[in-house]
Amino acid sequence: MNVYIGADYRGFSLKQDLTKFLAGFDHADEVVDLGTYSASDKDDYNDPAIAVARAVRDNPTSRGILICDSAHGMTIQANRFSGIRATHCDSPESAVLAREHDDANILCLSAHFLDTEAARRIASAFLGTDFQPLERRVRRINRLDEEVFDYDTLLTGGQIYD
Repeated sequence: MNVYIGADYRGFSLKQDLTKFLAGFDHADEVVDLGTYSASDKDDYNDPAIAVARAVRDNPTSRGILICDSAHGMTIQANRFSGIRATHCDSPESAVLAREHDDANILCLSAHFLDTEAARRIASAFLGTDFQPLERRVRRINRLDEEVFDYDTLLTGGQIYD
């Protein structure tokens, strides 16, 4: 599988380390750096998040890794793309669950709260875990890209299944 990686200025250093680390990782055929390419505070999270989300969307067997200060901005931006299931993980255990249960395809990491070793463990867990396609999980994932949502039914306590 290809791994697309991106960061803003705050995640630049951690991205550089993870790119080198993942180059020797068994589960990564190719690691593609989609920016930022410097630690300039003029580099916002939006551009690398968009680049990685588009690359993962266009290559369904690939995965992505995004890094910014809190991981929140990257997660929000990436999830604006249909077919993208970006998740912010802070432990290997959460990364395993994100893959097994939700087929997450982009991992978002916090440069502020994680050290290099923790980020390596989380990325390894994410890339080394396969989705477990139970019927209920597939059903839930298929609903993620629905654009029409019946809030009236939800507010009255009804179920919104077709």
